[in-house]
Amino acid sequence: MEYGLIGAKLGHSYSKVIHEMICDYDYDLCPLPTEQEAHDFMKRHDFKAINVTIPYKQLVIPYCDYVDPKAMSIHAVNTVVNRDGKLYGYNTDYAGFEYLMKSHDISAKGKTVLILGSGGTSNTTAAVCRDMGAKAVYKATRKPGRGAAGEGLISYAEAKEHKEIQILINTTPLGTYPNVGQAAIDPIEFPNLEAVLDVVYNPFKTEIVLRAEELGIPAYSGFEMLVAQAVFAAEHFLSKPINHAEIGRVHAMLKKDISNVSIVGMPSAGKRSIGLRLAKKLGKRFVDTDALVEQRAGKTIPEIMQEDGEKAFRKLENRVIADVSKENRQLICTGGGCLETVGTARLLHQNGPILFIDRPIEELTVGGNYPLSTSRERLAEMEKERRPQYVGAADETIRYDTSFMEAVIDAMDAIDRWFEMTEQEA
Repeated sequence: MEYGLIGAKLGHSYSKVIHEMICDYDYDLCPLPTEQEAHDFMKRHDFKAINVTIPYKQLVIPYCDYVDPKAMSIHAVNTVVNRDGKLYGYNTDYAGFEYLMKSHDISAKGKTVLILGSGGTSNTTAAVCRDMGAKAVYKATRKPGRGAAGEGLISYAEAKEHKEIQILINTTPLGTYPNVGQAAIDPIEFPNLEAVLDVVYNPFKTEIVLRAEELGIPAYSGFEMLVAQAVFAAEHFLSKPINHAEIGRVHAMLKKDISNVSIVGMPSAGKRSIGLRLAKKLGKRFVDTDALVEQRAGKTIPEIMQEDGEKAFRKLENRVIADVSKENRQLICTGGGCLETVGTARLLHQNGPILFIDRPIEELTVGGNYPLSTSRERLAEMEKERRPQYVGAADETIRYDTSFMEAVIDAMDAIDRWFEMTEQEA
């Protein structure tokens, strides 16, 4: 291996595609499940340059002939370069996290910061905040006591007492794919909170980020940081500067490629037909949650409604959406009433935007395979009840009152607009 990444588990890593978009070299993923395998790999040092991820950022340090002072101060190395048989260790997570904060105009100067977690990444984020002039930095963990760097750690219960917290940073693995939907602490605990950052990058929006956004607090996950630190690592790999505009370019391209697009709207609004066309244009896998519900139940939705009731149907539908939405590169077509289950919009939002297909009520179908659309009057009543849910969840609304192709074009424009807007915010 010339260039690549080592770590215990690398199945979810985007590092290969990021590095190969940045530079003209092959980048390999090299999982090393045990510490002994990691030690053996470092003893051979048969590589030109590597990145290092959990849990080996400290293990590699003794093998380095030189460790950059910044990496030594936070006791974590994530980049090792082999120069004529000598190993040089660096930490580009520091620069990556610093980039994440600065790109969103988040300053820690004079602020009180709470960091969740006590591992190597917490040391990195703490160092960035202290170097920015933070007034105070607290670290919360499930096992409070003395930290590896000698600082005191507090429990999550104690952390909740610090109502003065202004910046909240998650460095724990909670909320990481595939165990999404978890958060070590709820941002609502801190009334003075100004920003939330999560170093987790899969999903794009973790549970703690989604909760913060619902409170109107600026919040960002770690995908930008991942791309930034890769650019900074590549500079060490090649011993030459790389235009930092590459961070924005690669981030924008990958996010659009990897993200899901979800579609909501009334039954018979055209979600499936529009979704199929969008999936083809975007190169994403089409997923119909109604079809998956029927597949799991072994019977049709009308049969589920009749035999088991709407409550059982909604429960199964929500489980399907929870499973689907944590994956990526999908066009997700949902059932008309999925948003009636609390939290569904949050599930769909974790990996991409939601489109609302808004079709005139007179164009909707009564009866057929839509068991709740029993009459024109019931359909109008249901549309009135659900419209606030659709509008509240949607990032973009597509008014389907013209031709099918015009609706598809409007949807493509809306998707492009959403990604352009989010990239400008980045």
